[in-house]
Amino acid sequence: MNESFKKVVELLKLEAAAIERTAHILDAAAVEKSIEILACCDSKVIVIGVGKSGVIAQKIAQTLTSTGTIAVFVHPSDALHGSLGVITRGDVVIALSNSGETDEILLLLPTLKTRGTKLISIVGNTNSTLARQSDVVLDASVDKEACPLNLAPTTSTTVALAVGDAIAMTLMQAKNLTPEDFAANHPAGRLGKRLTLRVADLMHASPNVAPDANWLAVVKAISEHALGAVNVVDENDELLGIVTDGDLRRTIEKTAPENLSNLKAAQMMTVSPAVAAPEMLAYDALQLMENRPRQISVLPVVEKNKCVGLLRLHDIVRSGLS
Repeated sequence: MNESFKKVVELLKLEAAAIERTAHILDAAAVEKSIEILACCDSKVIVIGVGKSGVIAQKIAQTLTSTGTIAVFVHPSDALHGSLGVITRGDVVIALSNSGETDEILLLLPTLKTRGTKLISIVGNTNSTLARQSDVVLDASVDKEACPLNLAPTTSTTVALAVGDAIAMTLMQAKNLTPEDFAANHPAGRLGKRLTLRVADLMHASPNVAPDANWLAVVKAISEHALGAVNVVDENDELLGIVTDGDLRRTIEKTAPENLSNLKAAQMMTVSPAVAAPEMLAYDALQLMENRPRQISVLPVVEKNKCVGLLRLHDIVRSGLS
């Protein structure tokens, strides 16, 4: 086996083992109190850290925010030079420090106490100054770093991140965050689009023809609107049927040339087609198109018995929903 590959696998196992160890050494009461404090916070969560811990703190803050808890990363150095104004009474501070002796964080502690903020620390040294001055201490200590010199923060940052993620996910459940709530914070993601993007966001204005329109008028309408179909409506814009490129082609193929001049939209259309409503989720419309014996690529959009649009499979795919 390749030596480099063996080393990578060995280090992955080392970090996985460190997370497993943390799962066994975390104090149950400390975890419960952390969740209670965070769940009861009516303000915001401030996450702080320096260096590599700062990078992990940023990720934890983003995870909290995207899962229903307003959180902000504040660099302790910036806080000491004016950004401290972000931290207000009622906030909860999560501090990350492997040593628990990070100077910039320790300098903030008197001000945090003055402002009455609760302090949760994720530390590698539970006997540190930071740990002693915290309301809750979460033990993220590790036996050794993955670094061959046992110097570069590797295993310790992995464990801190895992603890932060676990807290965020548990808090998310405690707040009963729904898929719809999550999607609202992720409108550009696939899940977000599935739960927020509606037919009205993607549909085109309805390309209408009358039932007595001749075949040439139908051809011109399909070409003009370039949607691959036209809706056949009555004088009240109520849907009678739809004529797709395929319907047009098949009907003309079956019609004798001498009868083409008498061919009308009503003879070409698919009667009582599947339809969508403007407020229907685009994902549901996609399922309506695909989950059928023969897939379709367009849907008339009907609202209050009036045909108001046309939705194409192409538009759903282009939106990134499929």
